[in-house]
Amino acid sequence: MKDFWNKRYTKDSFAYGTLPNAYMKQELDKLAPGSLLLPAEGEGRNAMYAVSKGWDVIAFDYSSAAQKKALQLSEKTGLSLDYQVMDVLNFRSSKKFDVLGLCYAHFPVDIRANAHLHLLQFLKPGGVVIFEAFSKTQLGKASGGPKNEEMLFSIQEIKKEFKGLDFEYLQEIMVYLNEGEYHQGEASVIRFVGKLS
Repeated sequence: MKDFWNKRYTKDSFAYGTLPNAYMKQELDKLAPGSLLLPAEGEGRNAMYAVSKGWDVIAFDYSSAAQKKALQLSEKTGLSLDYQVMDVLNFRSSKKFDVLGLCYAHFPVDIRANAHLHLLQFLKPGGVVIFEAFSKTQLGKASGGPKNEEMLFSIQEIKKEFKGLDFEYLQEIMVYLNEGEYHQGEASVIRFVGKLS
């Protein structure tokens, strides 16, 4: 899987564009800038937007090619970015974050629930999770996402895997994606905003 992502991110073009995800941007813009953790951050589009708005961001991905592209974006904008290369379960920080942003972070099914639990421990009490990913009904659509149904989400799985969150918003909806080459067209996604109780 790592080889797949390194190959995708080695291209000159940005796989999902350089603009932030619309939902991530919308929800970040409602909050006063603080500390933000962005796992599986890919080529850095959400991280760079957040940094430009005054957020203190730590981003990571297990693809070294993704980091390289994110740092290119950082250099282009003149804004510095703390971007690490590591597997999600190996992430460690003495810091607690105000916000955890999960944008199309489709972890392998054998580690997914543990990955979510692991990441929640780095959130401050009252901290916020902003989440958007493909739902199970996305399977077969050409607009992006894993081709393995187990890696897609249902509302029930979200509730089970993010225990301890009070959901302010949780919905499966159809959206139109226009994010680079690989997120194009009508898509079924699950979005939520949850607060750590």
